[in-house]
Formats: sequence, structure tokens, C-alpha cells
Amino acid sequence: MYNTSNIRNGLKIELDGYPYEVLSFEHSKVGRGGAHIKTKLRNLMTGGVMDHTFRSGEKISKPDLMAKDMQFLYRDGEHYVFMDMESYEQVDVDAETLKGKGGYLTDGQEVKVLTYNGKVIDLQLAASVVMQVADTEPGIKGDTVSGASKPATLESGITINVPLFIEPGDMIKVDTRSGEYLGRQ
Repeated sequence: MYNTSNIRNGLKIELDGYPYEVLSFEHSKVGRGGAHIKTKLRNLMTGGVMDHTFRSGEKISKPDLMAKDMQFLYRDGEHYVFMDMESYEQVDVDAETLKGKGGYLTDGQEVKVLTYNGKVIDLQLAASVVMQVADTEPGIKGDTVSGASKPATLESGITINVPLFIEPGDMIKVDTRSGEYLGRQ
């Protein structure tokens, strides 16, 4: 159990049966009443953000969260298959749970998988990944307008904007948080 004095940004707590992450907090004391801690919390399962106020001295539950090292094996329709690096157990995760992060996975990639009560709720990807361009319009010689971009489909099926000189087969670096092109490899 946590106490309200333990509240800080990034702390993971359990509230009403759901895991939350503290995004921000503010301590306030008004008049003769007790102190309150106003927080902004993000639900780790749904991604929703809410405000919640705790009374000073209130007890807060710790969630049963665990980060495991896993390897992405393959995509099977709407499911992604991961293997636990210690027990070699395979786990199926549906695309909805990954919240769009599945497009940055390549076969054999190692990731941290966040579980809550034994159920996968999120992935922790590296800040950037190197992927191959599967399809894009060919670049035209002399087309060097700075800042111009075109859509490109990557090996995993996601589409991002890339500079005009990128060709199919090129290896590029992509930011996993924003989906932006970072450079050629």
C-alpha cells in the first residue's frame, strides 16, 4: 500500500480495480480543512485520462504490474504472438491491446511487455526502430524540394511520410512515439 505522501509523477497505482499512472499532482490546503492531493491519472488499460482527488493520509493500492522481456515472433491475423524469454511460453495479444504499436514490430524483435494480473496491457518499445520500405512512389531525379514528403508503406504494413529521395528497399529509422521519419540507415 502507498500513502498519499508517496504520490509522484510516473507512480503506478490501482484505483477501482484498474491500474493508473500519475501524470501530475498538486498538493493543496484550504482553510481549516485537511490537505488534498489533486491528481491527473492515465488508465493503463484504456488510455483514458481522469482527475482524482485524494485526502491527506489516504491509503492507495499498488497494482500487480510486471514488465517481462519478450520476443515478438509473428502476426497471426488480428493477434500478435510473443514468447517469454525465460519460460519460452507463447502469449497471444490482440491488436487492440497494443494501441497501434504493433506496426513498429519486426520478427524477432525484443520488447518489454507490461502485464496486469497476468494479462498483457501494453508494450514498451525502443524510442526508434529500423524498418525496410516495402512500397513508395519512385523518386524523380532533380526533385529535391526541401521539406517535401511522400507516403511510404513499411514492411510491417504501416504508412508514414518520408522524403522524396527514399526508394523501395531502403532501410529507414522511425520514431515509435510519433511515427516520424528520422533518417536513412
